[in-house]
Amino acid sequence: MELQTLTYIVVGFTFALYIGIAIWARAGSTKEFYVAGGGINPVANGMATAADWMSAASFISMAGMIAFMGYGGSVFLMGWTGGFVILAMLLAPYLRKYGKFTVPEFIGDRFYSRAARAVAVVCLIICSVTYVIGQMKGIGVAFSRFLEVSYETGLLVGMVIVFFYAVLGGMKGITYTQIAQYCVLILAYTIPAIFISLQLTGNPFPQLGLGSTLSGTDTFLLDRLDQTVTELGFKEYTTDVRISTLNMFAYTLSLMVGTAGLPHVIIRFFTVPKVRDARSSAGWALVFIAVLYTTAPAVGAMARYNIMNTVEPEPGQYLAYEERPQWFKNWEKTGLLGYTDKNGDGLIQYSADKATNELTKVDNDILVLANPEIAKLPNWVIALVAAGGLAAALSTAAGLLLAISSAISHDLLKGMLTPDIDEKQELMASRVAMAAAIAGAGYLGFNPPGFAAGTVALAFGLAASSIFPALMMGIFSKRVNKEGAIAGMVAGIGVTLLYVFQHKGIMFIQGTEFLGSMSPNWFMGIEPNAFGCVGAIVNFVVAFAVSSVTKEVPDDVQELVENIRVPAGAGLAQDH
Repeated sequence: MELQTLTYIVVGFTFALYIGIAIWARAGSTKEFYVAGGGINPVANGMATAADWMSAASFISMAGMIAFMGYGGSVFLMGWTGGFVILAMLLAPYLRKYGKFTVPEFIGDRFYSRAARAVAVVCLIICSVTYVIGQMKGIGVAFSRFLEVSYETGLLVGMVIVFFYAVLGGMKGITYTQIAQYCVLILAYTIPAIFISLQLTGNPFPQLGLGSTLSGTDTFLLDRLDQTVTELGFKEYTTDVRISTLNMFAYTLSLMVGTAGLPHVIIRFFTVPKVRDARSSAGWALVFIAVLYTTAPAVGAMARYNIMNTVEPEPGQYLAYEERPQWFKNWEKTGLLGYTDKNGDGLIQYSADKATNELTKVDNDILVLANPEIAKLPNWVIALVAAGGLAAALSTAAGLLLAISSAISHDLLKGMLTPDIDEKQELMASRVAMAAAIAGAGYLGFNPPGFAAGTVALAFGLAASSIFPALMMGIFSKRVNKEGAIAGMVAGIGVTLLYVFQHKGIMFIQGTEFLGSMSPNWFMGIEPNAFGCVGAIVNFVVAFAVSSVTKEVPDDVQELVENIRVPAGAGLAQDH
């Protein structure tokens, strides 16, 4: 069966499954819409959280970034997984014990201020909208290649699917849909990796294949890759840091605390019955995430090896453009792979020298999707990868859109503007807000801002600088008051946005990628996508400074902190 027909069948089946689950799990109350009724099994919630977390950035982009950045790409592996440990140990159990629906609601109650809740809503919307842009791109990329439709058509279909299972089912429908999406995306990611690892190294486990010798030789895969890239003028694959060691540290830390502050992930821990289940589901989520994240380095390295061997089969011998393989032609049509014959010899010359490099564009996002085609795997594997990429993008998009809609309907409308509406009216408002959020996300997908290439890392930086510190201080400090929390959130997200747009906005508006050499104006050599950790420090410092010169936290709020942090009868929490 030809690839396009098979892809339509596989993707169509998965979409029918998602819509069917949404109809079956339709939310009938606000509790089911916001937190799936609070009765999800921790193992199931862990799987849904993993799907919610592993977005198009994890499935499509991460291995591509590792492929081209090498060791420098490890910041994403360390940051994103390390952040889940922080979330599991320091935030999830305490927020679940508090028991309210949303992050802004907790911040509003803990800091006894509607203004604090409103600022939290704004921060949440900024972070979530920034993040959802990347998911829209992932949907468009996957559709445009495998279903051979325009980017706009693919994006519109994705919006319709999300509308059905997110608006109808709310968190209840999203949870069960995400469980199905996890199964699809993890099979789509690991099966091609196993095939390719067997091809190159003879080892069926990609994690072990990465450190194995190439089949029929005594040369290790990574040694051969290092040799190939350095011969072409690139930096060594296994040791190249991302700009500087300090920048690597800052980037990793920013992603870690950003992970712990992302609202669409935090809200998942309100869906389990007990506090203990929140920590358990975080542990299960780490297990499910680890399956993909331990495979990603192998996928990245093997994809880089395959693509370089395609264009340069032997050292110094380049592939003729007229003899380029079918996968090359397919991706050229999408505009994500580009070739310019600079010297007129008809050969595809690939090197680090921009003046002579003729493979002028290789988008990071195509490598995971193109790798099975490059390796000449069966069509059913390629079709499965398309379904997996779409599952990853759709699952995270749904979680983000739910976080946005709940902030608007529950926190802004019910919590502040019209507190007298009944549950039926609030549920209707939630669905309208969700539909509006989908429309807004679609608009951003059709008309992405000029700086969209860095949106995923930027979203983590914004969450790190605004939401994470407020939650940490809300749980572990009885001294931070409403004035301090508000000032801290505004200062943290403000300085991060200022730094990002000062250094990044102009370059992206002009259409140039922000992946070049270090800017002389960067603060201590820290790139904008890594600045979230600095914004978090600013948030903490400002919050404690303002709290020290303003009115003390009321006694009843201090007692609230005691109750959140310590089980009944276990004694008082220590003041910090």
